[in-house]
Amino acid sequence: MDGVKGYLDGVDASSLGAFLRYLAEDPLPCRSSNVTLPGHERSTLDEADDYLCTRLSSWGYAIERESVPVQAFRRDESKPLAHQYSPPRPGDPWYTAHNVYGKKVGSEAPEELVLLMAHKDSQSWMGCVPGAYDNAVGVAALLEMARMLSGYAPKRSVWFLFCCEEHTPWTSVTAAERLAGSEYDVLAALNVDAIGGKPDAEANAGRKTNVTRYTTDEGQELAELMTTLNADYKIGLTQSTHRSDRPGDDDGSFVKAGIPTAILNVGSMPYGDAVYHTAQDTVARVDIENVRMATQLSLAFLLHMDRYGQPG
Repeated sequence: MDGVKGYLDGVDASSLGAFLRYLAEDPLPCRSSNVTLPGHERSTLDEADDYLCTRLSSWGYAIERESVPVQAFRRDESKPLAHQYSPPRPGDPWYTAHNVYGKKVGSEAPEELVLLMAHKDSQSWMGCVPGAYDNAVGVAALLEMARMLSGYAPKRSVWFLFCCEEHTPWTSVTAAERLAGSEYDVLAALNVDAIGGKPDAEANAGRKTNVTRYTTDEGQELAELMTTLNADYKIGLTQSTHRSDRPGDDDGSFVKAGIPTAILNVGSMPYGDAVYHTAQDTVARVDIENVRMATQLSLAFLLHMDRYGQPG
């Protein structure tokens, strides 16, 4: 099928696992602006940025770091564990976080853009928390897609965006507002977040799940395309779509900025991982085969959008 299957077959669970372990286990047990490991000079979030840039550069991508001032969330232990983040106080420290981009310029329609994003930070209100499903898996998926496309010459411009969502303000807001005021026509902005994360019942049953969430009519067309691609390429996911009443997460930043073609790939909706936003969100719990399959689907979507543009 237009050579796409060869790229999908190359998506490798061991490669994804290596990225995941580096980012959420060893040597980076977390990725936060307010955590610096003993004997290190830079925060774990800055060290994650260095890792991303080194990988992307080695695969031939143009690198950009976009600076955004952020604060760490405070912890409010009166709330349920998964939602204990609370706003910082005015006098709390400010940090410089970055949107990290890996870019390829399109050969035929460089002004048309296919963007994939994942938030690279882990919880800033919980100390050193690995955040494997939330969202080292999404970062690993983007890295694996970038690796697979290292020799690929896109027709349209392709960007991989690694942003921050567990600090405030979300850095995806800066990225989205910048793009909304640019000359680019954003054909799709796919957020890859917590892929493979699902309720224990689904995990125990061995189901490999993916939900594509959308909030606009334009997003619905892209979500339906995701379902078609899962079937056409026989990826094997239990794939569904979900319409949200209002924009949320990093894809929501794009919708709010006036870019309606933003959608989310996630493991379950509502998100059902039993250890969401806890210290137990570790690499050992990750269903790496589910992550591999969701990465294949996201890559199929990227390649389809680059070759054929928007549905219809």
